[in-house]
Amino acid sequence: MAKVISQYLEYDLELLGLTGVEDRLQKDVKSSIEVLRNAGVKIWMLTGDKVETARCVSVSAKLIARGQYVHTITKLNRPEIALQQIEYLKTNRDACLLIDGESLGTYLQYFKDEFFQIVVHLPAVIACRCSPQQKADVALLIREATHKRVCCIGDGGNDVSMIQCADVGVGIVGKEGKQASLAADFSITQFCHLTKLLLWHGRNSYKRSAKLAQFVMHRGLIISACQALFSICSKFEPIALYQGWLMVGYATCYTMAPVFSLVLDCDVNESLVSLYPELYKELTEGKSLSYKTFLVWCLVSLFQGLVIEGLSQTFTGLGEEMFTGLVAISYTALILNELAMVAIEINKWNKTMLIVEVLTLACYIGSVPFLGDYFDLSYVGSVNFVWQTVVLLSVSLLPIWSAKAINRKLRPPNYAKVQQA
Repeated sequence: MAKVISQYLEYDLELLGLTGVEDRLQKDVKSSIEVLRNAGVKIWMLTGDKVETARCVSVSAKLIARGQYVHTITKLNRPEIALQQIEYLKTNRDACLLIDGESLGTYLQYFKDEFFQIVVHLPAVIACRCSPQQKADVALLIREATHKRVCCIGDGGNDVSMIQCADVGVGIVGKEGKQASLAADFSITQFCHLTKLLLWHGRNSYKRSAKLAQFVMHRGLIISACQALFSICSKFEPIALYQGWLMVGYATCYTMAPVFSLVLDCDVNESLVSLYPELYKELTEGKSLSYKTFLVWCLVSLFQGLVIEGLSQTFTGLGEEMFTGLVAISYTALILNELAMVAIEINKWNKTMLIVEVLTLACYIGSVPFLGDYFDLSYVGSVNFVWQTVVLLSVSLLPIWSAKAINRKLRPPNYAKVQQA
């Protein structure tokens, strides 16, 4: 071939001009797409390139696996044969779809629901020659068909409408300008940074938000259970169990910092999240924050509130002269119970969490002498107060801790299995 080219095809050839264009991928694009797909994320590619270019880029980016069948639909403008073109994909869910903008417009106009009911189950979809409005429409229709969250990534001005229509928009700062990054929720400089954004920061954000929401609910419900039991036992006398600075302290300096320190907690290291992207897939099941977890935390709050208030009344009695003693032991047990619950739920301790726990405990102990208007200080300084508080906390915390330990032993979460490996 080289001999034929040099001796016959290019013989006495006068070269007037030569142009070459290479559309290079950023670094680690292939590995990033593979990691995201292992994490359970389905990836669509919406581009304005030609069909041949879109196919080559998809293959080089490993969006299309080697030997995988690619069902191509191009220049389709007749609605009567539109459904016939995607009939093959109903029974072959492992195939990829390559469709151009003209054909996509036909489906969006005539068979929008039928088209997306089929293609959302495919491993990959490549849409080429797409207009900016078509990209935005596809993002909206994917969310409508799957009822899932849609994340759109783009680097140019023609991706702005798509990014703004997504649940989460990510803009890449590149040679095409900053329009996409300015319109997005998150801005990155390389596509490979998306794996850290989703698998590490996204996973931690979800799990921390879920745990914080549950603890805020627990903190409010447990004190309500104490007040409810007190009201029932006092024959619904219009008396608040905790008044004045006790309520202010419970809502702020005594419990707020330890509870909010949970946003610093993480169950696995960043290296393990990158090594096992499947850990991200379990988030799609919604086990961290669901009706089940809500019910469990409600039962835990009611149990602990009833135990604390019930045993406090057993130890001190319910007479008017015993009221300050009742408030002292139940309130102290309430604060210490909340600090202990935070400690039980922490997966990985750090200095900030430890300092916050110790300082909060010290703050409460140091403020007790100034709460003489609410507490019976002579009772607080007695030996009976100490052992009764220990009994209260033991009955309140041991069943919760035991159930958590047994459940972790019998049904360990995926992150615990990874750590053991």
